[in-house]
Amino acid sequence: MAHADHTRDPCPWVILNDFGGAFSMGAIGGGIWYGIKGARNSPRGERFVGAISSMKARAPVTGGNFGVWGGMFSTFDCAVKGWRQKEDAWNAIISGFMTGGCLAARSGPRSAFNSAVACGILLGVFEGVGVLLSRVFAQNTRPQLPPLPEPVGQPASSSPSSISGLH
Repeated sequence: MAHADHTRDPCPWVILNDFGGAFSMGAIGGGIWYGIKGARNSPRGERFVGAISSMKARAPVTGGNFGVWGGMFSTFDCAVKGWRQKEDAWNAIISGFMTGGCLAARSGPRSAFNSAVACGILLGVFEGVGVLLSRVFAQNTRPQLPPLPEPVGQPASSSPSSISGLH
């Protein structure tokens, strides 16, 4: 079971932190994506102007979409932690399920449920990979134990001749 991450802010403040981080990540990624797309779709002499224009128009929208997802996920994560009084991988899976459902609620109940399931599965995969990676790296950092001492009265060598008594 995972333990509490005490390096993060307490729950009400982590929502703002996650919203800002997700917005920044979306704006930077969207800026790169739409910069390339704008340059490719512009005429030969206008590529730089097209890239900047596309970035200015679409990168903030992408950042906002990422920010809404991150802020909503973090809000649900805090609510689930408070409700369950536990910190484990299920919190992220439940929060992802709820976030996916809420973001697709305007499309109708069937679409909201499908989006919730897809988002829950995605977060489940992320959590599973995180657990696997932490176990792999934890095995590599275990201290190596010294070899066990030989019992008294046993020969030190374990060659076939010493085991059978033929010297």
